[in-house]
Amino acid sequence: MLRLYTNDACLLHQPGPSHPESPARLRAILQALDHHRFTQVERIDAGPADDEQLLRVHGPAQLARIRAAASESESRGTTVSLDADTMLGRGSLDAALCAAGAVVAAVDAILRGECRRAFCAVRPPGHHATPNEPMGFCLFNNIAIGAAHALIKHQVERVAILDFDVHHGNGTQDYVAREPRAIYLSSHQSPLYPGSGKLDAPPNVFNAPLPPGSDGRALRDAWTLHLLPHLETFRPQILLVSAGFDAHRLDPLADLNLDDADYAWLGTEIAATADRLCRGRVVSVLEGGYSLSALARAVPAYLTPQLVD
Repeated sequence: MLRLYTNDACLLHQPGPSHPESPARLRAILQALDHHRFTQVERIDAGPADDEQLLRVHGPAQLARIRAAASESESRGTTVSLDADTMLGRGSLDAALCAAGAVVAAVDAILRGECRRAFCAVRPPGHHATPNEPMGFCLFNNIAIGAAHALIKHQVERVAILDFDVHHGNGTQDYVAREPRAIYLSSHQSPLYPGSGKLDAPPNVFNAPLPPGSDGRALRDAWTLHLLPHLETFRPQILLVSAGFDAHRLDPLADLNLDDADYAWLGTEIAATADRLCRGRVVSVLEGGYSLSALARAVPAYLTPQLVD
């Protein structure tokens, strides 16, 4: 059974009226998941992550910086800039805490045997946030916090993080490079922000950079020939997926040419791999995706193969 983890607080993050990472992204996804195919999906309102969970990945100075910016935003009634791309508004801290908390809750449920697959429909995204710096629209690294929770709280021995966002998850790579019980697999456009994701990566990081203009055939080859085989030798006990939908041909922020069928293929391959290697355990977490029409189609396409239990 697939579970959906979200929280209305994630709609309160307002990085600015012209910012592409808008609440409309999450609304488009949730409305699309009201379709009859998903009527049996249980929706869970996840609570916020606590400091213990955050500090497994992020340093105390980062938490203090984000909280200070949130306080400044509250007192001024305006957004506060953390970098050129990353804005924090009055509801942003609550949204970020609930986004991370949703991943923790999904990991708990799957490792307790309550369900086999989960999708965290949350924002702000997380995979650019490094252990010491918010960046690239991201405040906390949601997927890394989930991985650390599995490793430390549940004493899982091997966690795999898969990332098909069009931008490389530099923050996730930084976390995994210091965590030998995890591996990180990523397909992404290169060159593109943030400029990381090269082939010369740490030994437990496997990157598949794709040149601008690459289509679904190139993506499928990257995963089939270069990325997924590493899971066979690693034998993960759970898959965590940074599910970004900004490699879609309609997305305004990048230049790959995936379509809905490619996301359905990813959902099918990930579910089948999880069934074979780790009892079907998959937690997928929303990252990027900035075309509302593409999100409304590609997210259900990705999730539909995971409805089959």
